[in-house]
Amino acid sequence: MDARLALAGTRTETTKIEITSNVSVGDKQLLIVGGPCTVEDLDMMTQSASALKGSVNCIRGGVFKPRTSPYAFQGMREEGLEILAAVSRASGLPTVTEVMSERHVEVADPIVDMLQIGSRNMQNFELLKAVGRASKPVILKRGLCATIEEFIMAAEYIMSEGNHNVILCERGIRSFDSFTRNVLDLGAVVALKQLTHLPVVVDPSHAAGKRELVPDLALAAIACGADGLMIECHPRPEESVSDARQALSLQDMCDLVKRIEPIAQAVGRTVPLAKPAPAKELVVSQTLQSSARNVGTTAA
Repeated sequence: MDARLALAGTRTETTKIEITSNVSVGDKQLLIVGGPCTVEDLDMMTQSASALKGSVNCIRGGVFKPRTSPYAFQGMREEGLEILAAVSRASGLPTVTEVMSERHVEVADPIVDMLQIGSRNMQNFELLKAVGRASKPVILKRGLCATIEEFIMAAEYIMSEGNHNVILCERGIRSFDSFTRNVLDLGAVVALKQLTHLPVVVDPSHAAGKRELVPDLALAAIACGADGLMIECHPRPEESVSDARQALSLQDMCDLVKRIEPIAQAVGRTVPLAKPAPAKELVVSQTLQSSARNVGTTAA
């Protein structure tokens, strides 16, 4: 394997990647990314950010959506980016969204805090090069049928273009068993932590495909050494326009982070869990709604 930049070599510690001035991954505190699969509207995103603030340290939301059917909802695109920006300004939470083309990279890089390469594009080499020239950290998801070596070499494509801020994401691989959407390969998490110096996070939502399986898989991921989690959650999961079956409710997401806390402590990590502060949360909620209305007026 000719991975000159991604492999651990003589390094004994995980590389710390700064996402914003106060959020990073690869150090003691876990990166907990939560939010809906898709940015659907202003109200849904403001509800999500207000409820999750204090339990997650990054919010997700897709605006360019790769869908199996060309007739399915494809995302809000640039309007969705503006919504993410407003939510981030009001809540203080950094944002991450998926990009699928070089054009997407150009428009998203100045706005969001992290770019995501989805599993279908893990070996889209021109796209990997494009995010390699971008200024923001990149979450790189493992391909549906990718080997560990192929996964690492995809990271190498990004890093060879100058962007060394790559976060590997294990999200499950395809198997013959249809009970779960994919098979979560936690052995790969352990292997990647040994082979590379890059942070490794786990997406149990896409691995399981069923919300009732997500919490226990999340706990297992932290126990085996993952540097963080990416979990889909929604104010009204059953109404989500995509991946409704695997999305947690916002309350279940916050409860899960509380359950993760003792596991994190056992392996020398911490979670971004804040003590309850109802008055403060009310102010945050009002601020989010104000920002959302401003974006809505601009979009109109």
